[in-house]
Amino acid sequence: MEWDLRALRHLVAAAETGTFTDAAIELGVSQAAVSRTIAGLEESVGARLMLRTRRGCEPTALGRRVLPQARRVLAEAARFDEMIRSEESTLRLGYAWAAAGRHTTPLLRGWARDHPAVTLRLVRHNTVTAGLDEGLCDAAIVRTPLDERRFEAVSVGLERRMVAFAADDADWARRRTIRMAEIAARPVLVDTRTGTTVPELWPEGARPTVLSRTSDVEEWLDAIAAGAGIGTTSEATAAHNPRPGVAYRPVSDGPAISVRLAWRRDDPPPGLSGLVTALTALYRAPA
Repeated sequence: MEWDLRALRHLVAAAETGTFTDAAIELGVSQAAVSRTIAGLEESVGARLMLRTRRGCEPTALGRRVLPQARRVLAEAARFDEMIRSEESTLRLGYAWAAAGRHTTPLLRGWARDHPAVTLRLVRHNTVTAGLDEGLCDAAIVRTPLDERRFEAVSVGLERRMVAFAADDADWARRRTIRMAEIAARPVLVDTRTGTTVPELWPEGARPTVLSRTSDVEEWLDAIAAGAGIGTTSEATAAHNPRPGVAYRPVSDGPAISVRLAWRRDDPPPGLSGLVTALTALYRAPA
């Protein structure tokens, strides 16, 4: 048996209006089209669904049993259409720890002003691709290289490297900057999935002796506030994740961190060029 949504719409309209003529007016088609469509559905079903009467039409016994299910199918189809339209008008931007740091709010406000037809929605997901590989977002802000065979990325800016430590640290609390060698002398907390801290940041023989793994920015911040170690990160983390008990300072000799906007190579999202332009402009603007 074959049927489609069009046939169900014609059937429901005819049953609710009581005539093929009124159903045609409601649907914006000809009366003959309604009659042919319902006849085709009845042929597919193998039984009459509507009785033609002198006053119009009415459902048969089978038609009365079919109509509630037809209405449910049409309602589900309408919800599906609404979901698709919503997805088409939303650009999901993934990130693992810190989005665009101090540029995040200006990005969202500027986007709403300049692109009113497309909603920019942030999605936080702590994986290497910040949700791209999982299908949770359309584009993602990343700070580590991705697989170039599957993902395309463009650099939108650079960020300073910061060190995070317990705010009551007697040795560093009054310091304005910290050096990489000083960081290496302490236990360093790292997120090996999405973090930008790797042993290769230090010369061989001068690397941290203790690298403790954490799995998420919240766990990382909790451990630092408790004095379990320190961490290095981008300045975006300091702006996006202020935490009582945690202090941030610039690393005076730390390498800058490249910020990239990435997307699936086989599925560039609508609005991508506008997002690249907006982020690049924000990172280039004076602080």
